[in-house]
Amino acid sequence: MTYGHRFHAPGPITVKRFEDYASSLEKAYVVLDAERRKDIILHDARDVAFANGLELVEDEGLLEEVSGLVEWPQVLMGSFEEDYLSIPSEIIRLTIKTNQKCFVTRPQGSHLPLEGGGRSEAAGGGDPLFQQDHPTPALRADPPPQGEGALSNRFILIANIQATDGGKEIIHGNGKVVRARLSDALHFWKRDQGDLPDLETLEASAAKFGLDLKKPLDQRMAKLDALNVTFHAKLGSQGERVARIRALAADLAKITGADAAPVDRAVVLAKADLRTEAVGEFPELQGVMGRKYASLQGENTSVATAIEDHYKPQGPSDRVPEDKVAITVALADKLDTLVGFWAIDEKPTGSKDPYALRRAALGVVRILLERGVRLPLLATTKDADLLAFFHDRLKVYLRDLGARHDLIDAVLTPDADDLLMVARRVEALTAFITSEDGKNLLAGTKRATQLLAAEEKKGTVVADGVSEALLKLDAEKDLFAAVNAASGEASDAIAKEDFRSAMAALSKLRAPVDRFFEDVLVNDEDAAIRANRLALLRLIREATGTVADFSKIVG
Repeated sequence: MTYGHRFHAPGPITVKRFEDYASSLEKAYVVLDAERRKDIILHDARDVAFANGLELVEDEGLLEEVSGLVEWPQVLMGSFEEDYLSIPSEIIRLTIKTNQKCFVTRPQGSHLPLEGGGRSEAAGGGDPLFQQDHPTPALRADPPPQGEGALSNRFILIANIQATDGGKEIIHGNGKVVRARLSDALHFWKRDQGDLPDLETLEASAAKFGLDLKKPLDQRMAKLDALNVTFHAKLGSQGERVARIRALAADLAKITGADAAPVDRAVVLAKADLRTEAVGEFPELQGVMGRKYASLQGENTSVATAIEDHYKPQGPSDRVPEDKVAITVALADKLDTLVGFWAIDEKPTGSKDPYALRRAALGVVRILLERGVRLPLLATTKDADLLAFFHDRLKVYLRDLGARHDLIDAVLTPDADDLLMVARRVEALTAFITSEDGKNLLAGTKRATQLLAAEEKKGTVVADGVSEALLKLDAEKDLFAAVNAASGEASDAIAKEDFRSAMAALSKLRAPVDRFFEDVLVNDEDAAIRANRLALLRLIREATGTVADFSKIVG
């Protein structure tokens, strides 16, 4: 025995067979299957919006939530005064979603681009790593957030009862609350554009950061500094943090090619919206509101964009900043966070990562690779352990793109701090290793390096260098000449960052290596000759090692 809907079918229900359970509940106004409830809500919400000349702004998280709150979903439409549409769409959407669990709508065909979306100085074009089978996140066109752009004054609500009045009272009640919440939001929006009281108390902070106290967002940054708002007990205040990011961003701008002035301006305003009432009410809008307020006070488009985008990317599917100013500020912000928490030994452990440091490191990796930035991380962070942490994030990122783990390990050395070059080497190795030249290089190299490694493990003496006088057989003389030629050709190609050509040059060693092992006994009875021949094998390992450690490649 079970029970149906508490209002529409409050009495007990007897179910004799399990296969009748869902249908019996549905007759009692309960849709048992959560996925079916979601489908009903989404389908009906789209239909109601379309019937009113609108389209639903879809929200998967909200759909998941409301489908778990109702048993017999009924889709209704409410409205609010059009005057409230002067509030930014993000605030309207969050107000209605957070407080009333309702969906917003927009005019049909009003898919507008992100405001402040001018990308005036894109740094690099990104690298199409493993593009043939696994496009990078940079190549996935991220749509603008669904709520962005022009909204209508209609909203969709989901009731749990089939009301006899067609839902008029439910709509009226929800509308009253929505209007009250939007009235508060409008108040926040307007107050944030006004002057703060006691501006004279902010003059020292304004001077410190070069702020203009005639501008509302500058006032909020000065207030953030003057209040000495703590970022972290061991890492100082938000103002001190901004000062650190400012200094780092100035250095990074020389690498990214961003103009110094807008970078500096973007940094000093990047955290200002933390003191706005809108962000106080909706913390998830930090950056977004900063961009809007910056645009309203006439900031450069790159500055306004960077204020929002310096938080990005916030996950593997989030978009990466494109503008050089935004790239610079985003890198500085994330690197300051990582260096700071490493300095106080607050590193992620196991599943615990309270400060989202893995996400920050992945963000750095994605920016460097997808925007083609050459940044020497070890020189920048001065922390080998932090570099190893970046390596871990890089491995995860490349594997997600389809790179083989053994090829990543073959390229990645402990001191490799130019992650873009690591990725390009992995890309080149991935493409090369399956070719005929690649198979030749792998076979020839492995045979030489494995024998050398075995002898080194036994403690066999290896000469410091190859003595031509001790090369007795034509096969070893030819191999020595081939290694020198291939090594020189590979070095020239590497200097041009043409890793595939470097590998092609080294692949020419296959034939002389095969002949060497056919004609030459490495472990000669003469210790000097044996040590010299092992030195020749080491020469092969050193030459190929400029590209990758082929001993780590499977196959």
